[in-house]
Amino acid sequence: MPRFRVTRQRVAEYALVAATLVEAAVFAAVAPGFLSVANLLNIAMSVAITGILAVGMTAVIVSGGIDLSVGSVVALTGVAGALAASHGIPAVLVVLIALGIGLATGAVSGALVAWARVPAFVATLAMLTAARGLAFIVSDGRSIGGMPPWFGVLGRSAVLGVPGPVTLMAAVMLLGALVLTQTAFGRHVYAVGGNPVATWLAGIDIRRVTWMIYALNGALAGLAGLALASRLGAGVPNAGNQYELDVIAAVVVGGTSLSGGRGTIAGTLWGTMFIGVLTNGLNLADVDPYVQKIALGVVIVVAVVADQVSRRWGEATT
Repeated sequence: MPRFRVTRQRVAEYALVAATLVEAAVFAAVAPGFLSVANLLNIAMSVAITGILAVGMTAVIVSGGIDLSVGSVVALTGVAGALAASHGIPAVLVVLIALGIGLATGAVSGALVAWARVPAFVATLAMLTAARGLAFIVSDGRSIGGMPPWFGVLGRSAVLGVPGPVTLMAAVMLLGALVLTQTAFGRHVYAVGGNPVATWLAGIDIRRVTWMIYALNGALAGLAGLALASRLGAGVPNAGNQYELDVIAAVVVGGTSLSGGRGTIAGTLWGTMFIGVLTNGLNLADVDPYVQKIALGVVIVVAVVADQVSRRWGEATT
């Protein structure tokens, strides 16, 4: 990435960190108990699943795409994992089933986008409805309970006082950051989103890279779905409702450009935290839920406008 882009990205990340800290300070002043250990852990738990999904979504958006299906895939993989566990299938196989189903949904969406040239919005919208329908068919429209004791380990256990989903989110974000910044595949992701024509001329198989991005995003949705089902103690077919909106919001607020070519996992982490702190603080301050939705909408618009201003400034300096 050009130096000025890296600099702008860093400045945006620092600004988001500062905004999150200011936001936390304001809520600490108006909402008693906001800074309690219990509430901070509650914030971390509330953003854990979103954070896992946001890693894959960051790669998708950086490549110039979008994936609207992640919430439905979370429900489908959670139901499938819970159903497998309730039938006595070993834990390792349950994890592989959830990851495999998530990977398959992403692979189908990726194939539609990469080879069939279906717009990503349309392809993933179709997967959103299909995966949700499959979740209800597989579960017969009901929650699947009766889980073995080990099923709750991923979603309810704690490591050194840190909840399991939070530890999982941290591991996924660290791995995602390493892949995007330290591997050839990560460089190809940025190249595809930044300048697809130049990427093609450089000999990079754009269709294969695009397909892999969506497939990996689907696998992460499968992991998130299993973690959510573990936390709930059941497979719920209507779980993950509107998660795709929360995830896209976190990624965009974190500085990832909807035009592609720019974004970092660090920014996504802080975008996720910013929205988590905002939602939690407004709840503690007893703000009307409908007003909360308006506030989130305003935050998203501000983030998109800031991205456009930043992009135009970058173009003017080149």
